[in-house]
Amino acid sequence: ESHTHGKVVELIVSPEYLTKDDKVIILDDFLASAKTIKALVKLVQASGAELLAIGAVIEKAFEGGRAALTDLGIPVESLAAIKNFDNEKINFVD
Repeated sequence: ESHTHGKVVELIVSPEYLTKDDKVIILDDFLASAKTIKALVKLVQASGAELLAIGAVIEKAFEGGRAALTDLGIPVESLAAIKNFDNEKINFVD
C-alpha cells in the first residue's frame, strides 16, 4: 500500500535487471511507515541480491518506519528526520 497514493501499487522488477550477483542500496524520498521500502526489500530478497543499506532523504520519525526495518539488520540512514509538526512548525530530531 502506497502511503503517498493511499492505494495498493504493484512493484515489479524484471529478473534481468536484478540478479543474485547484485548488491543493492534502496533509496527513497520519504521514510514514513516503511511499507514501500519493505516491498522493495521483498523484491531484492526474491532476486537473491544482497541488500546493503536503506536511505531516505526525509524521515517522518513519528510514523515508525525505522522501527519497522530494524529486523533487517542493515543500516538505515536519512538526511533529515522530522520529530513532529507543531501547528505550522516542523520540529526535527536532534
